[in-house]
Amino acid sequence: MSSALALAAVSAVLKDLLNNGLIDHDVSTSVGSAVTVSVLPPDRVKTGDEEQPQLNLFLYQVTPNPGWQNTGFPSRDDQGGRLTNPPLALNLHYLLTAYGKNDFDGEILLGYAMQLFHENPVLPRDAIRTALGTKPPGPPGVGGTPVTSAILPIGPLSASDLADQVEQIKIAPQNLSTEELSKLWTALQAPYRPAAAYHVSVVLIESSKSVKSAKPVSKRSIFVLPFRRPIINEVSPQIVMPGALLTLNGRNLKADITKVTFGSTLMEPSMVSDVALQVVPPNDLLPGVNTVQVIQPLDLGTQPAPPLPAGTPVEPHRGFESNVAAFILAPKITTAPPIKVAPGNKLNLAITPPAGWNQRVSLLLGDRAIPIPSRPVPPSGGSQTTPTLDFPIPADFLPGVYPVRVQVDGAQSTLDIDTNPMSPTFNQYTGKPNVTVT
Repeated sequence: MSSALALAAVSAVLKDLLNNGLIDHDVSTSVGSAVTVSVLPPDRVKTGDEEQPQLNLFLYQVTPNPGWQNTGFPSRDDQGGRLTNPPLALNLHYLLTAYGKNDFDGEILLGYAMQLFHENPVLPRDAIRTALGTKPPGPPGVGGTPVTSAILPIGPLSASDLADQVEQIKIAPQNLSTEELSKLWTALQAPYRPAAAYHVSVVLIESSKSVKSAKPVSKRSIFVLPFRRPIINEVSPQIVMPGALLTLNGRNLKADITKVTFGSTLMEPSMVSDVALQVVPPNDLLPGVNTVQVIQPLDLGTQPAPPLPAGTPVEPHRGFESNVAAFILAPKITTAPPIKVAPGNKLNLAITPPAGWNQRVSLLLGDRAIPIPSRPVPPSGGSQTTPTLDFPIPADFLPGVYPVRVQVDGAQSTLDIDTNPMSPTFNQYTGKPNVTVT
């Protein structure tokens, strides 16, 4: 892979290719003067009456290479540690422009340059190493010593390892429409000259930062299991009271290890079969809408053959997970009767499970809803729930005995029902719990 100097290195190699080709073909004789090769923005090339024969190669666009774009991901583990150095794969887009003040100068130079790129569609690795090293000895300098100088003024680009990257650099002509050329030269704000566009790919830039390396695997244990994902079809009851059983109906619910998770809390089911499962929701759930999910971790130490090597840990591994199902956990009023309050005072009620400070809470007294005022946020580190609630009773509330319910985030506490089949009010509300407004 190459380093971040690869973009400049590619431009340098292409410039050297053009320069050597013009010398080999003695193009300076055809145009009547020396020809230079530059890699400048077109607006910085001198034009007009003093315009000299010149080829300019301008890198006008860099785009991601679609073939390499997703290679090497993910590059970090779940702790953020670097696992790999995925390459930055880039395509380079060049504009080759020919200049000259005399008739046919531009056409001659552009023709030779396009022929050079046509005959060299792939940059040989040795040519890259030569171009990025030092110029061959020139004419003797002072004292007869051969003169050598670096091709590029920005430092030793040979360290970019461009010649050693996995893919070789390929040069291909790129077709630009009249509209694209017009927009490009308008953006460059330079006089138009004969030009050709080229697509150069692919440049692979990779970081040299150290990465984590896993230890080699000494022994391999392969376990083959059928894919049996648990499915929850129904949650019963949809509204469950604190401490009551929750039944999950579905399929593939039974496994060697079956757990039920409520958010971040893991619970053991009290009964489990392949089509049904029963569990008591944990005490730390908030009233309101909650979710439940069946998980079946794999304990490889309990699987049949092959046996695990001695000393192999047998802790459960991540296995199968069901879909997530929703249910409502209803609050329950636990204040002992009788409950009395005078109009204009506050009614204090205890509930289970405790309500969160940021939950919406209302008192349903008879047919009237009384929302609880905004509560102050508890101090940092304090409890985020409260088992008691204070409701302001309006001063105009008429005295009487009223059935009372508490609603938390849409989940309502229930009223007592007469369960005596011999009673004339069997299966009807008893009116309890209730509050006496005096």
